[in-house]
Amino acid sequence: MATELTWLGHGSWLIHSGSHRLVLDPFLDDSPVAPIKSDAVEADFILVSHGHFDHVADVEKIARRTGATIVSTYEICEWYGKKGLDKLHPMNIGGGFRFPFGRLKLTMAEHTSMLPDGSYGGAATGFLLLLPEGNVYFACDTGLFGDMQRIGEVGLSLAALPIGDNFTMGPDDALEAVKLLQPRRVVPVHRNTWPLIAQDAEAWAERVRRETSAEPIVLSPGGKVML
Repeated sequence: MATELTWLGHGSWLIHSGSHRLVLDPFLDDSPVAPIKSDAVEADFILVSHGHFDHVADVEKIARRTGATIVSTYEICEWYGKKGLDKLHPMNIGGGFRFPFGRLKLTMAEHTSMLPDGSYGGAATGFLLLLPEGNVYFACDTGLFGDMQRIGEVGLSLAALPIGDNFTMGPDDALEAVKLLQPRRVVPVHRNTWPLIAQDAEAWAERVRRETSAEPIVLSPGGKVML
């Protein structure tokens, strides 16, 4: 059964895999680019890569309204547990679990993680989603690191990579990440939310076409890609 992935701007995604609905790093109500607000999101699972506001802003609202299970690091799940949420699945880097929607593995990310109230958020992570239709790597917020090559060895149908610079990889490092990961398709994200991370995604995509075998897909917020 096909999986539909919808980019909601910045680092946020909706993922429909069979009958299961996932939202990743929901930052919608305060985002200047999100095409929908959090009250329009239905979710069975919420994936949280790290604790920064622009990745957790709407997690609690969506979890309380929908009853979704929060999947994140142990520290972030503990933080939400203290808020009275009890549908939590704590994980850590290198660990994987077979959920109803498929196998999910947490990868390393070269980034920091502090929750909005200053609490320690553990390590920042990416997500490797292993589905019958293909494998998807969400790098989430990260700098370039050499072990991306090992992540790519599983065979990636799609990779979502930040290109915004300043807080994450910029276009040059993201291009190097494509060369390490060797995905079949790649989507540039974490860009153009604010002037500080404005990038020419089409120009980056042209470099990807020239220098790699990957097919770049430049989405606007609300744009979809199928596996």
